[in-house]
Amino acid sequence: MKHIVVDPVTRIEGHLRVEASIDEGSGKVQDSLSSGTAWRGLELIMNDRDPRDAWAYIQRICGVCTTAHALASVRAVEDALGIKIPKNANYIRNIMAASLTVQDHIVHFYHLHALDWVSPVAALSANPEATAALQNQVLATYQVPLRGPVALETEAFAKELPRATPSYFKGIQDRVKKIVDSGQLGIFAAQWWDHPDYNLLPPEVHLMAVAHYVEMLDKQRELVTPHVVFGGKNPHPHYLVGGMPCSISQDDGNSPVNTARLAIVDRAINLGRTLVNQYYLPDLLAIGGIYAKAGRVDGGGLAKERVLGFGQYPLDTYNTTSDGSFFSSLLIRCNGVVENFAAGADKAKFTELKGEDLANPDVFGESVGHAWYEYESRDGDDKAIHPYDGQTKPKYTGPKVGTPTDWKELDEKGKYSWLKTPLWHGKMCEVGPLARYIIIYTRAKQNLLPDMTWAEKMMVDQVDAVSRVLNIPPHVWLPTMLGRTAARALDCQLNAEIERFFFEKLINNLKTGDMQVANMDKWEPSTWPKKAKGVGLYEAPRGALSHWVNIEGGRVSNYQCIVPTTWNACPRDDKAGHGAYEKAMIDTQVKIPEKPLELVKVIRSFDPCMACATHLYNTKGETIRIVTTDPYSGGQTVEA
Repeated sequence: MKHIVVDPVTRIEGHLRVEASIDEGSGKVQDSLSSGTAWRGLELIMNDRDPRDAWAYIQRICGVCTTAHALASVRAVEDALGIKIPKNANYIRNIMAASLTVQDHIVHFYHLHALDWVSPVAALSANPEATAALQNQVLATYQVPLRGPVALETEAFAKELPRATPSYFKGIQDRVKKIVDSGQLGIFAAQWWDHPDYNLLPPEVHLMAVAHYVEMLDKQRELVTPHVVFGGKNPHPHYLVGGMPCSISQDDGNSPVNTARLAIVDRAINLGRTLVNQYYLPDLLAIGGIYAKAGRVDGGGLAKERVLGFGQYPLDTYNTTSDGSFFSSLLIRCNGVVENFAAGADKAKFTELKGEDLANPDVFGESVGHAWYEYESRDGDDKAIHPYDGQTKPKYTGPKVGTPTDWKELDEKGKYSWLKTPLWHGKMCEVGPLARYIIIYTRAKQNLLPDMTWAEKMMVDQVDAVSRVLNIPPHVWLPTMLGRTAARALDCQLNAEIERFFFEKLINNLKTGDMQVANMDKWEPSTWPKKAKGVGLYEAPRGALSHWVNIEGGRVSNYQCIVPTTWNACPRDDKAGHGAYEKAMIDTQVKIPEKPLELVKVIRSFDPCMACATHLYNTKGETIRIVTTDPYSGGQTVEA
């Protein structure tokens, strides 16, 4: 048995350590461990804050997810205070959310995950002429030409088509060769380029994908222009409890949002549609098809057993989340749990998530039995606590083997992660684009969505189209590492259409003369109840996100976040078993234990977004505590 450690896992946001025990004869992973190695603590910063400011603080959890936490936060506060936002604000929030998803998925595939599949070193032996021919063949073979229902088309033709000339690919090859010959791989460093997985693809596929990697470094930044127009900046655009802070005028050229800036949003939406349809999906399907033919359909793990979603994109304004009106207004009704999808969509079990479930401690909770926290409860750390009653009390215990500053092996039987363990009815769930597609596909095939929206129908058509390309049924390819990666590409295409859909709704509503973007009726704390609590739900690019807030006397009294990576990267639960990362590693075959490319590939298929380290300050601006858990930086707690 070989015990391996990858720490840190690179090309992700934050700090993650994974450990695995591998049978060297079979390559089978016998046990695995996923450890978030940085303490977040932002929930503590939220205490005693004005809830109207909560979004501005809490979205600093992450600069990659950027707008996701702000949107979940304003929804939580609005839910607590009973605030209904205007139509324009709802449309704008949806446009911003969809633009984040499109950009996030493209960046993930090309810049965070692509180098697990393709090699710049292998690209050096490619024939540029054959690569140009391959590019045209890929475009002709692997497009999935699905569109939303929008009648308004503002682009005569796609202006960002992949280049397919020998001279272009020769130029890319020469640039990469200079990097390799220098001995300093830079952005291409820290990888096992001699791993046999890279031999699955011909050199021309490697060169084509590396060329697109370089192109997307520049193109992706334009995709989040809507954040700048509507939210003032990116990352961390501005929001407002009650709506959005951007005034709109179609007559005043000096207005923050005018016709010229709306045209800029339009161009960004068109670019997103082009990039996903001309680059992302064809590249993904070309590579994925080769992997599928080679029988590489492992790494599904927990996705085969149980996935969870909250649903996304309210079609119109709604009353509150807690009363269930959020769920009844959704464009994509993936609010629920699907179990046993690996047996087939017709045999899987779907359980709908309803408004009354949100406050039920028997439905949602977090345990800390294997997390570096403790609960002030006679039931101990193994008892799951509902987020409304959540506690954030750090209790660092160190590794099983090694020292606090030099970890050798973490304690799988004790505490080993700074992530809590979220549970649904006491069970583990995987979340993410893969979960959303499994839920909608299952509901559709079981006739549980008789009045399907255009987006839900598109999701089913996407899955069926990919199944035909791969020649594999959905219940076989979807709950795999390949399926998890493909679902993100499909989600990207879907969200590019959703951007267009809500942009047209915004334009049509503005044409009626309705320019309202905020409801300020309950802005003053004098209008609030003495005590209130609310939850904000959002399907972030990485999956189901929830923010839970308690408000007392006009101030935040407790704030808890359950983020997608907490669901997926959490430590095991003694009753519920392994989380999604750990389960996926156990479901993955490893060829060379000393070079576990397969394990980091399956982990990166989730697009890990670990919480950043946290510094706390008192009102004088003095440091009161810095918690450092990185074993290479001292691993000590310093108190002032």
